[in-house]
Amino acid sequence: MRVDIVHPGAGELKYEIRGIVEFANKLQSTGMHITMENIGDPVAKGEQVPQWIRDIVTETVQQNSSFGYSPTKGLNVARDYLSRTRSIESGNELKPENILFFNGLGDAISKVYTWLNPAARVLGPNPAYPTHSSIEGAHGRSEHLTYELDHNNGWLPNMDDIRNKVAKNSNIAALLIINPDNPTGVVYPKEVLEQFVSIAEEFNLFLIADEIYANLSYDQDVQFVSLASVAHRVPLMIMRGLSKEVPWPGSRCGWVEFYNMHVDKSFESYAKSIEEAKMTEVCSTTLPQAALPLILSDERYQAHLDARKKQYHRRAVELASKFNASSQLSLVEPKGAFYAAVTFNPGFATDQNIKAANHEAQKLLDEALATVQSHEHDKRFCYQLLASTGICTVPLSTGFNSTTQGFRMTLLEPDDKTFTEITDKILKFVDSI
Repeated sequence: MRVDIVHPGAGELKYEIRGIVEFANKLQSTGMHITMENIGDPVAKGEQVPQWIRDIVTETVQQNSSFGYSPTKGLNVARDYLSRTRSIESGNELKPENILFFNGLGDAISKVYTWLNPAARVLGPNPAYPTHSSIEGAHGRSEHLTYELDHNNGWLPNMDDIRNKVAKNSNIAALLIINPDNPTGVVYPKEVLEQFVSIAEEFNLFLIADEIYANLSYDQDVQFVSLASVAHRVPLMIMRGLSKEVPWPGSRCGWVEFYNMHVDKSFESYAKSIEEAKMTEVCSTTLPQAALPLILSDERYQAHLDARKKQYHRRAVELASKFNASSQLSLVEPKGAFYAAVTFNPGFATDQNIKAANHEAQKLLDEALATVQSHEHDKRFCYQLLASTGICTVPLSTGFNSTTQGFRMTLLEPDDKTFTEITDKILKFVDSI
């Protein structure tokens, strides 16, 4: 082309979570049975959405208005409900007009970074959730800036690392917190959140909290605390949605809550630009917004959440017990969300040649491994695990921009026996190495 049509940040757009599916599909064509542990879709893993939730959606879709546009910011009934409940939960006033709906958090994340000044950067966690890291990196036209989550300290953030990076890089305008975290499952204690707020105040930053798993925190020792409850003096946006919680990933229904808008005029203008960008799309999907207050306010909803959290907790305990008994692997027991970030112990020899399940799968594996870089030990491991056992996991390095190597799997398998079998197969594979 006479003009370069490729965005300068296009090279930063990577999503290994779904990328590895292409290899899995090729293996499936050889007759292999594939167990998908790569993506956080409870419905795809077999979780049944309760009938009473389906009934609410069915009744809602019978309303003619559910087929029409909603206001750009979102339905008044949904924003009014969230305004009341979130203000009570956090003790920080959330006005209905400061809630903006999106077609899922992927849409929200894209808008948040796209409409940030190109010179401004957001410092996020390492390991990083790839939607955040890829889009922020593309926005900044360079590698995503990260702070360390220390797996030797329960995956808690290294606050000295954060402070030093903020002090040395004047382009950092915001800090990103994912809580509960994906992929590690860590839930941040209140005192850690307060340190984020302190740094933001000191360096005049705003904060972004991705709290999509807020109501899926299940460890009694660490209670989930929303950042809105401790950040009363700094500009803040919190991201939430229905996809993981209900679960209703197909709804593509997420929203951003803007707090403390009065603190900074620049932040207020930035928030307004995101709203105006959303106006160009008219609105987000109406049906899930209409159903949202009916589902979340139903007296059966908390029991529904509690049952799910109990299962995830049981899965987390089982994985931690088994993987930490291995000489090759380690796992910080997840406290929230439904993932486990398994790390490699020093000396784990992942560079050996492992045979695939059949001859055709071996050919595909050899082709795939030829594209793996020499330092991507966990990617090599995940491809070999997949070709040998049919279990599809995601490497931490290439999947989550992680400097700590290992893999992420989910806690979503609904059948106890099958979940144990998956875990044991992974351990057997590790022992073979």
